Amino acid sequence: MENGWIWFLLAVGALLTGSLWVRLRPLARWHRWRALRERALFEDALKHLLTFEHSSRDATVESLAGSLRLSQKRLLRLIARMEAAGLLHSHGAALHLSSEGKQWALRVVRAHRLWERYLADEAGVPLGELHHAAERAEHRLTPEELDALDAHLGHPLRDPHGDPIPTATGAVTPLEALPLTDWPLDQPAQILHVEDEPEVIFKEIVAEDLRPGTRVWVLERRPEYLIISDGQVEHRLTPVVAANIHVAKAIEGPSQPAELVRLADLVEGEEAEVAALDPDCRGFSRRRLLDLGLTPGARVRVELSPAFGDPRAVRVRGSLIALRREQAAQVWVRGGSRSDGKSQHAGASQS
Repeated sequence: MENGWIWFLLAVGALLTGSLWVRLRPLARWHRWRALRERALFEDALKHLLTFEHSSRDATVESLAGSLRLSQKRLLRLIARMEAAGLLHSHGAALHLSSEGKQWALRVVRAHRLWERYLADEAGVPLGELHHAAERAEHRLTPEELDALDAHLGHPLRDPHGDPIPTATGAVTPLEALPLTDWPLDQPAQILHVEDEPEVIFKEIVAEDLRPGTRVWVLERRPEYLIISDGQVEHRLTPVVAANIHVAKAIEGPSQPAELVRLADLVEGEEAEVAALDPDCRGFSRRRLLDLGLTPGARVRVELSPAFGDPRAVRVRGSLIALRREQAAQVWVRGGSRSDGKSQHAGASQS
């Protein structure tokens, strides 16, 4: 009889414990969500202060409120908590990072840029969609996960926009480039960096298909616009857009032979031979293109090239495959010509 009571009490205890856990699970999830939200606010504030520091400006309560979209009451509480944690200090209306706050801010920047590199190389995410996706992930990665991601990607120096990726110690390689508005006429340049903010300007740059690695020439400069060429297409840019594109002297070398063009630049009916995949095409994206048969020496023919560019149908090794423009732009080809033998890209240079 005594054993029966013991088993009864154990069963009741198990039921009560299970019932309590069911009630506590939503509470635990809420606490995790609140902790993550608090971390995101801290890190977004630190990034804001770091951005102002890099541009030699003083961040203020007003600038931080506009960036985080918080009421003044909530923002002042946030600043007080961060100041108590030793992450920032204030001088009058100005807010400045402490050394610890700066290191934390650089870790967030590192997480953001490494995740953008991962999304571009492994998942093939288009350039215009990387920033928002990385903003969601940057607050969730631990330092150990960041180190593992860095090693998996081969310790890249720059993200897909051309921004330098901080090292684990916070070291940042300076970007030695000039705004396109300051580049001399008719001198070959290579795009090193495109600024992803403000978003409306970045979208215009993406729409022109101007990205890091593209080779360009400034053909004409006027107060109201610049005309540049990438060797295939001429682009007319307003000065405010051109100023968000940073370039340096183009490097000549065997990786940039003048007779190569991008598969994305071939038109319907053109045939060519695959020469190489772009060096910036890595990880899953590179393996995917190779698996589709786009290896050096393969013959390709564009069977369908829609007016808006996506997707295009390409025949390679007897199979018909569909490629987005971003994917086709990673494939360099030579000898582009129609079946009637007329070349569409004679004398074209690689961008």
